[in-house]
Amino acid sequence: MARFKRILLKLSGESLMGKQGFGIDPERLSDYAKQIKEVHDMGVQIGIVIGGGNIFRGLSGSQKGFDRVKGDQMGMCATVINSLALSSALEAIGAKVKVLTAIRMEPIGEFYSKWKAIEAMEAGYVCIFSAGTGCPYFTTDTGSSLRGIEIEADVMLKGTRVDGVYTADPEKDPTAQKYSEITYDEIYNKGLKVMDLTATTMCKENDLPIYVFNMDVVGNLKKVMDGEDIGTLVHN
Repeated sequence: MARFKRILLKLSGESLMGKQGFGIDPERLSDYAKQIKEVHDMGVQIGIVIGGGNIFRGLSGSQKGFDRVKGDQMGMCATVINSLALSSALEAIGAKVKVLTAIRMEPIGEFYSKWKAIEAMEAGYVCIFSAGTGCPYFTTDTGSSLRGIEIEADVMLKGTRVDGVYTADPEKDPTAQKYSEITYDEIYNKGLKVMDLTATTMCKENDLPIYVFNMDVVGNLKKVMDGEDIGTLVHN
């Protein structure tokens, strides 16, 4: 039995770069697809939000002279590109997939609605939610929180390149200690950055737990679903 019945999986666009430094690494994309299908074959209903930082990040674009709204819209398009790539990789290994977009983009993807997403997941489709919230000034972390709450997911699984939440950035501080679990209030009080404040607050107020783990290690997604303690649970 899988630990959760319905999940919202948040993937980092930057992780899709793999060792390339830009764009989409076919090997990393394939690894992600295989891990997702492995869990889907366990009967888990899966919704996915993937960032676009491997192609374009709106906030960093605005710091270089782009209009913030247009920069964020470019970032939304980047998430659509990544969503199409992931859907193609999943379909290539036999998974049924739907790409749903927050802004109208037929025939690239179907226009998102909660009811359409839940119906598709219950029918055995992996659903990929792209274009963030469809609005500027919101990150894909916030998009993940929103979609996770809307589809009534049991948990948001935040797949990153680190294996949990630490007392400090483990990539900069070798003495940083990892939490097995931590509350939202502790996240605020300690000034830890799991997601941006808007996304974190949405999860706290709607009682959606987050499980942070390293998605780049092949097999870790199934370990999470099997109940292995390999990451950090954030909860109320």
